[in-house]
Amino acid sequence: MSNEAGIATTAPEPAPEAEPSPHGLGVSLPHADARAKTEGTFPYAADLWAEGLLWAAVLRSPHAHARIVSIDTTHAREMPGVRAVITHEDVPGTPRHGRGTPDRPVFASDVVRHHGEPIAAVAADHPDTARMAAAAVIVEYEILDPVTDPEQAFEAEPLHPDGNLIRHIPLRHGDPEAVGEVVVEGLYRIGRQDPAPIGAEAGLAVPRPDGGVELYLASTDPHTDRNTAAACYGLSPDRVKIVVTGVPGATADREDQGFQLPLGLLALRTGCPVKLTATREESFLGHAHRHPTLLRYRHHADAEGRLVKVEAQILLDAGAYADTSADALAAAVSFACGPYVVPNAFIEGWAVRTNNPPSGHVRGEGAMQVCAAYEAQMDKLARKLGVDPAELRLRNVLATGDVLPIGQTVTCPAPVAELLQAVRDFPLPALPKDTPEEEWLLPGGPEGAGEPGAVRRGVGYGLGMVHMLGAEGADEVSTATVKVHDGVATVLCAAVETGQGFTTLARQIVQDTLGIEEVHVAPVDTDQPPAGAGCRGRHTWVSGGAVERAAKMVRTQLLQPLAHKFGMSTELLQITDGKITSYDGVLSTTVMEALEGKELWATAQCRPHPTELLNASGQGDAFVGLAFCAIRAVVDVDVELGSVRVVELAVAQDVGRVLNPAQLAARIEAGVTQGVGIALTENLRTPRGLVRHPDLTGYALPTALDAPDIRIVKLVEERDVVAPFGAKSVSAVPVVTAPAAIASAVRAATGRPVNRLPIRPQAAVAADR
Repeated sequence: MSNEAGIATTAPEPAPEAEPSPHGLGVSLPHADARAKTEGTFPYAADLWAEGLLWAAVLRSPHAHARIVSIDTTHAREMPGVRAVITHEDVPGTPRHGRGTPDRPVFASDVVRHHGEPIAAVAADHPDTARMAAAAVIVEYEILDPVTDPEQAFEAEPLHPDGNLIRHIPLRHGDPEAVGEVVVEGLYRIGRQDPAPIGAEAGLAVPRPDGGVELYLASTDPHTDRNTAAACYGLSPDRVKIVVTGVPGATADREDQGFQLPLGLLALRTGCPVKLTATREESFLGHAHRHPTLLRYRHHADAEGRLVKVEAQILLDAGAYADTSADALAAAVSFACGPYVVPNAFIEGWAVRTNNPPSGHVRGEGAMQVCAAYEAQMDKLARKLGVDPAELRLRNVLATGDVLPIGQTVTCPAPVAELLQAVRDFPLPALPKDTPEEEWLLPGGPEGAGEPGAVRRGVGYGLGMVHMLGAEGADEVSTATVKVHDGVATVLCAAVETGQGFTTLARQIVQDTLGIEEVHVAPVDTDQPPAGAGCRGRHTWVSGGAVERAAKMVRTQLLQPLAHKFGMSTELLQITDGKITSYDGVLSTTVMEALEGKELWATAQCRPHPTELLNASGQGDAFVGLAFCAIRAVVDVDVELGSVRVVELAVAQDVGRVLNPAQLAARIEAGVTQGVGIALTENLRTPRGLVRHPDLTGYALPTALDAPDIRIVKLVEERDVVAPFGAKSVSAVPVVTAPAAIASAVRAATGRPVNRLPIRPQAAVAADR
């Protein structure tokens, strides 16, 4: 063969027929949007644009606590290019909002309760103009003394019309007179962690011809946000629509509602699309953080180290508003004793308002704080008894059938002993050598000032537990629709992909059930039925369950004509590798042949069994399911400088069932790394309620250089029979457990109590130095 230029060519050999790509549950199917995200073409909220776009800016309080004497917007309104300036007087509907308790004003009117609280918002034809106009709003303040110590909140003047106490839970379980032969006590403090979401918080509001508005946001709970916005705007929910744009990762509520609400107000006021992209400083000031917590503990044990009684006081700093603090307190009190059998427990828990930045839902809220404290107590007990820390824990671990201090029986798999034994028996990493070529192994990195002779290695353990789904009577429900047309399946479900892999899971469920390889997941908006928030493993369980039920209904529609034709029930037919076969081999056809000319669809809901509120004694069946994790930490500590290097974290976790191996491993590794930040670096400092260094320079997130070797040594696949697929939540429990394990290892290396997170250098200097 020759081409037009007369150059001889050789015809290519025909390509061999490609093997069908593996799909379905249990396969490491990659994210559908992975390529777009890595190439930078994935559309995030900050990338949005609309014709006639205006830009928004928000004026925020520079004070933690002040009375507003007056607000003068005259100069801002008169600036060229400014289209609107709004304050609390311009909120036509409900002036307050909040994810848990609606106690937070859209704009402060009479008093400012935290640094960064919104005062006014501006829309202008250029972002610089909007920012200058916001700065031109003149606010006269009468500065008040802030209440920043949560212990003082009990006696301080009320900071809010609802008072300073948000919730008090007194847990009573067993005999209050019980005592142990050995008693250890401790006081612990957990700092304020910021979720620090990657990507800017941004949104776009577009007015509609019917007088409504559409909001394009990286929302993780669009229907709740829609309802809140509609109430604020004085509109019915059907006139407000939220379209979920690409969410660049979320380990908490992705966006502050106080950031979202002004957008729609400005769009409705101006009749133009309005966009707001928050600066990193605004994000630090506005969205919710992990609750700083003060914990006092007393553990009683017998001479063999078996727990007799646990007494604790837990105080959560909710910041200026309630948000989800009541839920966080319930988790903290319920899990205050950890995954251990405790016959007698007496826990007092409080959540209070202060003038500190707002606290709310962050992955593992409540459970993470108490895990650091009860594991420190177990180390103290082991040391006092002269028992190996892992052995002491094994003598007390929880198992299926045991009773939690809230009186709820553990009915789900609880292989805590198996998890702990797996990490304990895993080989320890090799010790570093004292050679110049390997100085990077020292704490402090390649340029560390320490000496090899000052480095001590420590090994510590952490056992953690979290609850899955909502708790205390939360109505967990999700709806999904599966449609099949021209051999392609489409899933419609309002479960937001926040990085947890739901869209991938939904594809795998449909592939597994229907044998259709090409599956698409439709974009999320509030025209779809609600699916709830993307947290606590909800979408794997509830939304995944709804997708599975809808897919099974479509499967029945597909198989019924074939079953009727051959005189058998659909239960005698199976779909495997895209083929439909009968039990006796009489029927054999492909799914594509059976679908030819058909359009099938079904809608289904998934609603787990109900739970109940904790009663006046802290008792009740409050949780749908539990997940457990064991981590062994190995650290090197420079006991002269107090610098810490996490060498290795060995992880064992009960996952119920592995649905996507690669995705599951990535989620565990990410959770563990987040725990490293909590343990060593992440602390949003707020002297007198003012956020100090609200940026990623002053707030030290762990980088790739800080990430240790993470060894997933065991995944226990004991299916939870009440969960769809039997799978458990995997992301939160390593976040909860890793900080406690790292602190345990630092205690082992230094002999110091290490009673504060993050661990400060002075706490990591050896006791004998």
